[in-house]
Amino acid sequence: MLSIPSVSVCVPVYNGERFLAETMRSILDQTYRDFELVVLDNGSTDQSGRIARSFGDPRIRVERNRETLPQAENWNRVVELTRGPLVKIVCADDLLHPRCLELQVAPMDSDPGLAVVAARRHMIDEQSRVIVPRRGLSGLVGVHTGVEVARRVVRSGSNPIGESNNVLFRRDDFFTVGGWKTDRPNVMDIDLWLRLLQLGDFLGLPETLAAFRIASDSISSHSDDELYTQQRMLIEEIGESPYFQVRGIDLAVGRVLAPAGRARRRALYALSKVASRGKAA
Repeated sequence: MLSIPSVSVCVPVYNGERFLAETMRSILDQTYRDFELVVLDNGSTDQSGRIARSFGDPRIRVERNRETLPQAENWNRVVELTRGPLVKIVCADDLLHPRCLELQVAPMDSDPGLAVVAARRHMIDEQSRVIVPRRGLSGLVGVHTGVEVARRVVRSGSNPIGESNNVLFRRDDFFTVGGWKTDRPNVMDIDLWLRLLQLGDFLGLPETLAAFRIASDSISSHSDDELYTQQRMLIEEIGESPYFQVRGIDLAVGRVLAPAGRARRRALYALSKVASRGKAA
């Protein structure tokens, strides 16, 4: 019988052959070794499955969906496939720093009151060059309650915590709060973090332990309008939550700053496209 790993790192992939090998190598090169790597091929038509199975590492488990699922449903399924008590989701084009698991698992193991541990991350282009360093967690380094984090999220008008690759959470908590929501695909990460933070505290690490790729063909690059709309709706929803006790001033600031966050996001994608064109030339 296989022993239960301390951590499950999940890579949901759909036609991700371009970056998948680099992503998997960054996970396998972790200084923390007690983890499983679950790759869920969401009905890819490219070489993603073959690439995932080409690694001769016993910690890897490759599964495949019979049909392609919507993103949230696919991500829920990959967590269902995990065996470890701690879970991290890494998109098939993102990267982890070698010490990511080492520095995130230790505080989760030592403090059962923590529900979410996050770190800063670099924004990288299609050639894995850093275009914006050390992004995220403004005002959120250290231990914070869910109420404190919610107020910071609302005031930012965006997602100051970050995406799934720089976050570690508890498997049991994930199922307690209902997993990824299928009706808000563009903000399903920050939506989940806030629901998890109703079960415990948040720890923001000052280190930069992941990299989020700004690619011209990524889902995020084609859904800016939907993302902005869903983000504004989520901020209003948090503001009305009796649990998070968000103040009127927090909502007012968030409403003002939301367009600026949208402009920064658009600038990132524009910068990545310029860098990619320069490489091609």
